[in-house]
Formats: sequence, structure tokens, C-alpha cells
Amino acid sequence: MAEQQPDNSLTLHLGHEELIIRQRYEALSIFNDVLIALWFLAGSVLFLYPSQEHLAIWMFIIGSFQFLVRPAIRLARHLHLQRMPDNHWDDMHSDG
Repeated sequence: MAEQQPDNSLTLHLGHEELIIRQRYEALSIFNDVLIALWFLAGSVLFLYPSQEHLAIWMFIIGSFQFLVRPAIRLARHLHLQRMPDNHWDDMHSDG
């Protein structure tokens, strides 16, 4: 089960343990960068074996796609959409 903390951290309860992720967008960005590195490393190694060239190309394509994910994560960190309570919305748009 996951719950949102007021300090913008994410807490995951795993049995008797808690995993607390602070600065979750930064953590997500780092995780994405690690995956990119793993795709390109695996693809590079597979290029050493001609029979695995097709799989190597797909790993480079996946890694390249994840390069597109990087700016989306950074943008999400800077933008935050929050639902306003109905009564606040009515107050903003009343004529009185």
C-alpha cells in the first residue's frame, strides 16, 4: 500500500518495513537513467554476437525511447495539477 506524505515523499508499506521515497521525481529520473544505461550496455554487448544483432537493435530503440521519457519526468516535476475544492471554484467564478 502506498500513501502520500505532506513533504511530497512516497511511502510504500512492505510487511513490517517501509520504503520512503523522497524527491520522487528525482528518484524516478535516476531510475530511468539507470535503465537507459542498461539497455545501451546490453545492446552493445549483443552486437558482439552477429546472431543477436536484431535484439541489440531493439535494445537501442528502447533506450532511445527512454531518452524521450527524461524531459517528461523533468516537466512533471515542475508542473503539478491539483483539484480545487468545489466551493473554492464557485467562489472564483461568482459575480458577487
